[in-house]
Formats: sequence, C-alpha cells, structure tokens
Amino acid sequence: MAILEVTIVPIGTGGTSVSAYVAECVKVLKKEKKIKHELTSMGSNLEGDLKDLIRVVMKMHEVPFRKGAKRVSTLVRIDDRRDKKGTLEGKKKAVQRKLGVRS
Repeated sequence: MAILEVTIVPIGTGGTSVSAYVAECVKVLKKEKKIKHELTSMGSNLEGDLKDLIRVVMKMHEVPFRKGAKRVSTLVRIDDRRDKKGTLEGKKKAVQRKLGVRS
C-alpha cells in the first residue's frame, strides 16, 4: 500500500482557472475502484497499490491535453512504506494524536 500526492497543472490554456481540468481529473479517479482518493486545495492524495497509482496518474496527466492544454506539468510525491501499512487516514491520525486532538 502506497500513498501518492499528485498535482496536475495545465499550461497554455488561455485562462487562469484550472478547476474544469481538476474536475475532469477527479472523474478519472472516481472510476478507479482500487484507489482511495481525497481532493485537497492544491492537488489530490491517493492510496493504493503503487502500480495502480502510477497507472492512474498517467491517465490523469493526459486529461488536460484532451481538453486543449498545450503543456502539462505534473508533480508526484510517493510515500511507499514497506514496514507497515500506511493509509491517508492513519497519517492524519498519527499527527492528531501528537497534537492531543481526539478524532
């Protein structure tokens, strides 16, 4: 199980808003049954098998091109922990415990 953070930025779209591109990328994620995901204000966090995550990032990277972008910048960070199962929820809870926050 791996956690991946992805930010996809279309360039050369003629405007400054990217929410329509983000929405189309999220639609790609929603079709993936093996991948858990959450949208953040600056990207998306994904959880699943690393091979599945890389595959879906490739699909998402193509979305802005299909919508007319001339260039796409995709930033990926991977947390691939092998000593224990890492989850999106688990990472947040670990920090909350250290802050004394009850969930």
